Amino acid sequence: MTATDPALTALASGWGALSVLHGRIETHIERALQSGHGLSVREYSLLDVLSRQHDGEGGHLQMKQVADAVVLSQSATTRLVTRLEDRGLLARYLCPTDRRGIYTNVTEAGLTLLAEARPTNNAALREALDAAARNPELASLVEAVEAVDAPARRG
Repeated sequence: MTATDPALTALASGWGALSVLHGRIETHIERALQSGHGLSVREYSLLDVLSRQHDGEGGHLQMKQVADAVVLSQSATTRLVTRLEDRGLLARYLCPTDRRGIYTNVTEAGLTLLAEARPTNNAALREALDAAARNPELASLVEAVEAVDAPARRG
């Protein structure tokens, strides 16, 4: 294979299209969340992930798991948690069974803000996907994104 190999060129083109789609979606959602709720996409994602925790076995996430879920480094996630904690949207506490573990929960204020922001996030995502679907270079990627959740909607 050479650098000009058609298969490599196609892969690079596909990766570029995926990057464009991601950027457009994230930018559109970011604007909507910032203007409507004072939240960034990452802040919204963090609140959303942490709001899904539960008291059952394995129901609370460690910081590495949270970082993986919001696609940030562990240090960036810790800084983000601190910012949202300073805003009263999150609260940290010691794990009752392992004093070295620290968990983070969404406060009532955080849950309220998340509930208010969720329709904005969902509408902005739908708008961004609809716009991208009209672009022939991105339409197949939009179809792939929409197909990921299709079995869950049918079931």
